[in-house]
Amino acid sequence: MKLVQRKRGHWSLWVAALMVGGWAMPAAAADLGGNCCADLEERVAELEATTARKGNRKVSLTISGWVNENVLWWDDGSERNTYIGTNPVEQSRFRFLGEAKINADWSAGYLLEIGVWGGNGSKFDQSSPDGATGANSLTVRKSSWFVKSKTFGKLSVGQDSTATYHLLDDADTSMTRNFYDAEGPPDYLQTFFLRDKAGNKIGSGSGLKWGDALRGFNNSTPGDDGRRNVVRYESPTFAGFSVATAWGEDDIWDAAVIYKGEAGDFNYNARAGYGQSTDGFSTPCHGSSTSPDDALNCEWWGVSGFIQHAPTGLFVYGGYGKQHDGSNNPGIEASIIEKDSTTWFVQGGIEKKWIPLGKTNVFGMYRKDDAGTNPGKTIDSNINFWAIGAAQNIEAAEATLYLVYQHADGDVTTPSAGVVPPQNHDLSAMQQVIGGMKINF
Repeated sequence: MKLVQRKRGHWSLWVAALMVGGWAMPAAAADLGGNCCADLEERVAELEATTARKGNRKVSLTISGWVNENVLWWDDGSERNTYIGTNPVEQSRFRFLGEAKINADWSAGYLLEIGVWGGNGSKFDQSSPDGATGANSLTVRKSSWFVKSKTFGKLSVGQDSTATYHLLDDADTSMTRNFYDAEGPPDYLQTFFLRDKAGNKIGSGSGLKWGDALRGFNNSTPGDDGRRNVVRYESPTFAGFSVATAWGEDDIWDAAVIYKGEAGDFNYNARAGYGQSTDGFSTPCHGSSTSPDDALNCEWWGVSGFIQHAPTGLFVYGGYGKQHDGSNNPGIEASIIEKDSTTWFVQGGIEKKWIPLGKTNVFGMYRKDDAGTNPGKTIDSNINFWAIGAAQNIEAAEATLYLVYQHADGDVTTPSAGVVPPQNHDLSAMQQVIGGMKINF
């Protein structure tokens, strides 16, 4: 028994000595034969240097966005080529969202969203594989502050969405919204030159483009507005319904009603909106304005809806948009022969998770445009789009792979030149295959 006690006492002394030594020389105690502490401190310094920092501790900061790049093959009946660039439907971007709670009901914050173009997919033409303008550039998409209440809604001020921004697009809650929504068909061929059946460019000078024949001041889609410098209000949601309205200077205003709900096995989304503009500079209704005396006026409205049968994944998505152009300037008013431009579209498909990777989407779409006058360029035009495609979501990577075949054709009437009467041109078809991936962060 005494021997055991002496041994215990002996080991107790050693433990005490080691503890004292550890307190006295912490660096030596932690240094197990190397410079691990110095390496750790260096690594911590590196992490601190690369970590996003907030300006204060009261406002939260969320950084998000996505990269959306694609390969585009095209054939206009005379030429064909393959380009690589940023997807024009959902451009690559990053955003900073800050928000601070004022109390249990109120909060305030800001949104700054920057668009990124590699090859500018919205400016591709037959001779510009990187886009005629804007390649390798940044654009300010949104820059606004907001005050938000759970009870009263949200008020935003700055460059932001109007109430009818993506009015026809945002009813779509399937994966096609990432690469082939209502504005998708014209987005992929906006600046390609028009050709007739004989392969000749249409129009004088360098020739007319598909975007000249199509109307609608936001991505050639009547019924949709864009991002503007506005004051915007969004209401809380009541029984699935909410409203939004926006106003911008000199003058533009719009309003929309939004519904989202479900009944039984079906999910529903619907939107309807109306807007007016007399601002021919930031919101040109037709062509471009060079004088405040032009007094360009336009109004637009649209409806869109989406319904999906949840058990099977079958869905239908469609919409209709209209834009009416006019001017208080008699000369311009007389040149707008066809004042109304319309579009309608329907998309059907199935989206369901059949494999562990994520949901799979297979769809088909048809869009019909009856476009009005683009003064000095076209009198009217009729454009048909149809497309088939597929998409695969990869849940583990928060990514969507997509592949689309698109076909566009129709006819366009150009104004007279001297003694030549107005001419109608049957268009050579534009065929395109678009494949890419959108990956979120």
